[in-house]
Amino acid sequence: MEIPVTGFVVHREDGSESEHSHKLYITSWNGKPVHVHPFAGETSYDVGHSHHYAGRTEPAPSGVQHVHTYYAVTSFNAGHTHKIRGTTGPAIPLPGGGHYHYFEGYTTVDGSTPHRHHYRGNTGNEEA
Repeated sequence: MEIPVTGFVVHREDGSESEHSHKLYITSWNGKPVHVHPFAGETSYDVGHSHHYAGRTEPAPSGVQHVHTYYAVTSFNAGHTHKIRGTTGPAIPLPGGGHYHYFEGYTTVDGSTPHRHHYRGNTGNEEA
């Protein structure tokens, strides 16, 4: 089964012949406009410190039940960072319109004393 997807690609040159990038921006998925959510928070306090993180979810279709994937790199604390990634829970409607998603998980294992942190939170309201 094929799902029609529309969007555009942005090509970026940084001046050298070997360094360039392409970023895909999806604008619709199966005929529905897409949206993203901001997310931010602080990890659990482990091994004497915590980390902050912030980002935007990957796009998902509007007007249907859905989830979002997400990825972020934490703040640099205690000489290291961690990565967080996962999939949100389903959409939770907001009384005034829109919706948000719950997310939680564990960071990657990093640090001079290898460890991970727990994180959890709610995304912000949807953004086009």
